[in-house]
Amino acid sequence: MTSSIYEIILGFITAFVVVVLAIPQIIRFAVRFRLYDLPDERKSHVEIVPALGGIALSGGLFLSMLLWTPGPDMDQVKYLLGAMMILFLVGAKDDIDPVSPLVKLSAQLLAGLILCHLAGVRLTSLYGLLGIYELDYVPSLVVSVFTILVITNSFNLIDGINGLLGLISSVALLCFGGWFYLAGHVGMAIVAFSTLGGIIAFLKYNLTPAQIFMGDTGSLLVGVVCSICALQFIELSAGLPAASAYKIESAPVVAAGLLLLPLMDTLRVFVMRVLKGQSPLHPDRRHMHHILIRTGLSHISASLLLMSVSVILSVFFLTCHQLPTSLLMIIILGAALLFAALLEVLYAKQQL
Repeated sequence: MTSSIYEIILGFITAFVVVVLAIPQIIRFAVRFRLYDLPDERKSHVEIVPALGGIALSGGLFLSMLLWTPGPDMDQVKYLLGAMMILFLVGAKDDIDPVSPLVKLSAQLLAGLILCHLAGVRLTSLYGLLGIYELDYVPSLVVSVFTILVITNSFNLIDGINGLLGLISSVALLCFGGWFYLAGHVGMAIVAFSTLGGIIAFLKYNLTPAQIFMGDTGSLLVGVVCSICALQFIELSAGLPAASAYKIESAPVVAAGLLLLPLMDTLRVFVMRVLKGQSPLHPDRRHMHHILIRTGLSHISASLLLMSVSVILSVFFLTCHQLPTSLLMIIILGAALLFAALLEVLYAKQQL
């Protein structure tokens, strides 16, 4: 365990240093070739800002995983890197020259299949959630790929104001990474903490006034890492003996609680669009960060507020994981409905 903590720390430091050193070079490159994220009516910024920060984040994570992942975990890591590389390529292409939603979805499906079929990152059971236990291979594959798509796109969609994606994902990655380390899963801990190190370095350049944005390259990468962590958290916890101090009861509900804000906001926005007769993919300014900004909060104030809510939810679900699954389900649904209702009230007032 002692040597593993050094590998985790080195992974964190490697990603941090790569991002810190690479971002200024990427900013200069983007300015030289006019690769900007231009403001429009759907965005919350009014300045012209480079949007290639995800390239540095990806480089830092890939290098950390290759350098510090223990040998026994490398078989899985090569497939994780393959899936991440697909999202990196389509994200970078979209940041430079926008691609169609169908192309992005196809890339995410391919990455999801690689993760679930080849890397083995999939749910083999729902562990009593909704009364479902063991899953056959095909249902397991479908549920797992769908989960990866939902989580990845949820994080992609909250990347709308300075610092928000980085702060919200940092809370989740700290919780997942800490649990992986304590439970003895060093490879996954390196993935989580290396991503965290890159994000913390990136926040130096992304907090108001933002010098660079993550772009789809970064938001897709962060989203897929969080989805991998969530699925592995659920599966690896189930594999621990009942007497283990780190076995998480109701792991699927706890994982959803750690990711509740992006999941809730995406579902709320999609449902409201459908109720209005629009496509769930119809772009608008209904997301939680848009609503908070229109109340007069600054980007950093809104991001810190939502991060604080995420911290409170994460602490609650991790410390109360032994509560009955049905009770935790009621709590998570109640919290999601309450927060969604508050956002809709604010949104309705803003339309008057």
